[in-house]
Amino acid sequence: MATPVIMPRQGQSVESCIIVGWKKRKGDQVKAGDILCEVETDKATFEVESPAEGTLLEIFAEQGADVPVLAPIAAIGALGENIDSLRPGGAPAATSAPAASPSTPAAAPAAPVAASAPAVAPVPAGKIKASPRARALAASRGVDLAGLRGTGPGGRIIERDVAAAAPTGAASQRQAAVSRPAAAVIAPALPAATGEVREVKVSGIRRLIAERMLASLQTTAQLTMHTATDARTLQSMRRRFKESPEALGLREVTINDMVLYAVSRALTQFPDMNALFSGDTMQVHGSVNLGFAVDTPRGLMVPVIRNAQALSLRDLSREAARLIAGCRDGGITPDEMAGGTFTVSNLGTFGIHGFTPVLNAPQVGILGVGAIVPGPVMENDAVAFVPQIALSLTINHQVVDGAPGARFLQALAADIGRFDLLLAR
Repeated sequence: MATPVIMPRQGQSVESCIIVGWKKRKGDQVKAGDILCEVETDKATFEVESPAEGTLLEIFAEQGADVPVLAPIAAIGALGENIDSLRPGGAPAATSAPAASPSTPAAAPAAPVAASAPAVAPVPAGKIKASPRARALAASRGVDLAGLRGTGPGGRIIERDVAAAAPTGAASQRQAAVSRPAAAVIAPALPAATGEVREVKVSGIRRLIAERMLASLQTTAQLTMHTATDARTLQSMRRRFKESPEALGLREVTINDMVLYAVSRALTQFPDMNALFSGDTMQVHGSVNLGFAVDTPRGLMVPVIRNAQALSLRDLSREAARLIAGCRDGGITPDEMAGGTFTVSNLGTFGIHGFTPVLNAPQVGILGVGAIVPGPVMENDAVAFVPQIALSLTINHQVVDGAPGARFLQALAADIGRFDLLLAR
């Protein structure tokens, strides 16, 4: 009997995966454990292994397809074996293309992604089954969930179902207003560009990042506050750590690690900042699961340091380094990217003085960290310029007022400015 190849579940927060490329082709002989294809989530890339030995009889989802978890993507069995019962929704056989390999160019993504997904199921009357991300996106775009069919497990409406739906009602009117060629009336037409134009398909992790950033701004009331604090203690301690005995394990502690440490302690003093907000419920967490932005060749990734408030500076630094390495070498797991309660994004290494970080919804706060630059302060009734580190706090103003947010930022800035005293607590 033929064996289906199922899109594996990559952590509890992952609803679907995008097929990056197939390593095997239709008709190939495979053994159990052979790598069949690579799949990508918004968090990382994974390999899918063959569950059985036999012939790769059919590929149901081609490169570029966005497939719900637990859906069949291929079938393995004996030549000539009937696999109609394994096809997603009884879909006709997909036209299989050569798999991408070091010596073979990747095949062009199949245009009709829906053809590779399982048949959609109607939404049950009375109760709409939809994921939290799907509900948030539907609210931002004015999409009526009752009118959608879900492609997730059990007919559940997932984020991509909402993204594919046309906006309705007020949202449709807003879109129409935006699409009117008003700019053509206000300004004369510009001459056509003469340079080469490249079209780059926004797909995979980049597309998912784009959707979530837009959904975050559309579904939350974001307010950003800026300040700066004395960075001389941070710089002094960083120098001492680099010169310390290797046995202490402090040489690799970075300024960013020290900021993460200070944030984890400040959040225990301001628990309402260590929270998630969804619908009409705010979940205040006792443990600080601290996310931090990591730049990778695949795009922005946000791994999570769990129980950061309980870690020493050295242990926090080591955990951050481990997660960064996992993000950049592809070894990070979905569960290591999920469950964050607050996020830190540091662009200081790029020389950015300050910026407005976008909330990692449903979190209610995110801290942006800028470069250390000379700034004016009053010392002995005179103005002096000292190294200062920029801090920008974005809050969800729906549930966090400006004053509590400002008090958190003020306390955090004080802790960072007196980091040696913070370590002594």
